[in-house]
Formats: sequence, C-alpha cells, structure tokens
Amino acid sequence: MKARSLVFDLFGDYLRYRSGEVRLRGLIALMGSFGVAETTVRVVVTRLRAEGWLRSRRDGRETTYLLTDEAWRLLDEGRSRIFVRAAGPWDGQWHMAIYSVPEADRALRDQLRKKLAWLGFGQLSPGVWISPHDRLDQVEADLAGQDALRLDVFGSRSKGLMADRELATRAWDLDACNRAYAELLERYQPRLEGYRAGALAGREALVERMELIHDYRMFPFRDPDLPPELLPADWLGRAAHEVFLRSHELLRAPAEVYVDELLAGHGATPVPAVENPGA
Repeated sequence: MKARSLVFDLFGDYLRYRSGEVRLRGLIALMGSFGVAETTVRVVVTRLRAEGWLRSRRDGRETTYLLTDEAWRLLDEGRSRIFVRAAGPWDGQWHMAIYSVPEADRALRDQLRKKLAWLGFGQLSPGVWISPHDRLDQVEADLAGQDALRLDVFGSRSKGLMADRELATRAWDLDACNRAYAELLERYQPRLEGYRAGALAGREALVERMELIHDYRMFPFRDPDLPPELLPADWLGRAAHEVFLRSHELLRAPAEVYVDELLAGHGATPVPAVENPGA
C-alpha cells in the first residue's frame, strides 16, 4: 500500500466521520501503523497540498490537514464505484464514447482511457468504448476543456442478446477478471468467521481493513458491473463483492476503536463519529 493512497483511504474510511480533518501528528501516528516513516508522511502531505488535494491551517503550534473540495469529490466518486453495484433490469442500450486525440498528446490519451475504464467503459476498438450504464454525461463533464480531444457520444442497440454477449467478451477480459475474483474469495472468505468472532483488534484490524480496500480497489477498473444476462454462468463478481462488504463492515468497529484511541493519544480533540454505514 502506497503512502499517498493510504492518506486518501484514511480520510475516506475514518477521518470523514470524525470532523474530516486531522492534525499532522495524528496522521503521522496513523500512518506509522502501516510502517510509514514520519519523514515520508511529511513529504506526502506537502506534495498533496501543492497538488491541490490537501489544505492546511495552523492551530497554535499544530498543523491541521483537510481534503479540498475536489479531493472529496473524487473520493466520493471512487467510493461509489467500489461499494455500489448497479440495480434493476438492463434496458438493452449501449452507451458509446468515440474519441480522437493527436498522437503527440499521449498523456491525454492515457488519462482518457483510465477515466473511461474507471467509469465502467470497455474498449471495443481503438478510440471506441462502450458501457451498459449511462455515464456519458459524467464522461463529458470530466473531460470538458480538453481542446485537443474530439469526443462523440452515442446510444445504440445491437441485434440481440447473443450479439450483446459477444460485444461484452470483446470489450472486457471477463475470464481474467473472474480468476482475480476467485483469488480474492480464496483469501478473504475463510477469514469471515474470524472477523465475526472478533479475532482481530487494534492495529491488526485497521491494517486488515485497509489491505482489504487495497486488494479490492482495482476491480472497478476491470469489472464494468455488467447486467447478469451478459455475464458468464460461473461469474464470481457478485459473491466477491458481498464478501468484501461483509468483511469491511465486520472490521469496522475494532478498527475505529483503534483509530479513536490513537488520535486521542496524539492530542486530537475527541469528535463523536457520525453514522458510518460501512458503505
């Protein structure tokens, strides 16, 4: 787990429910639970502040850090993709994004591909991406102002279910994703009983919960959350998602107790946690 990602995860899973801010020494203590050195924490928060993801204020001799509005927006967007699965029947409509980027602007092209993958689009052919979910407005909003980008968006239907399934297998590597889900289930499903029994507490519970999020966070890039009728019969995605949600919730209480005790021990003003449903 990279120190930069840990800062965002700690804000997203803990600090947002405890006033949404943290003193530097409290953050150093939290990051120390993962073996991150104080010097590394100071470098990371300085860079995040310079990049516009963190803001700070002085409280006497203390420095307090808060996420910026843009950082919260991206964190909330990411949380939705990780924790929420599409519900309801599919209307059979495919949503297409077709783009053109100058060959010299490779950075923009890479940014566009990552954004589309994160939003659940799959590459059907060079410059053509499809999704069963209507997120084209978000694509256009996130990419507004890119003068070098030519982006066209469409809605369309195929000839029928067999053609839809063929499109899905072309746009996404579902077999590889299913194997990755099997590995996640093999790792965490046997641990559920221990989580229920309270086998982990303190630092161990916090680290385990953060490792769980770290292991699961990349699936939204690979799994577009396809409608059931487009998925293989042996699809493990929904089962893996349920294990992730249950594990995340079962580890919540012991991890939060540890976070509260650690912050209180490093001069943080006690702030009652607001409702945290774990999702």
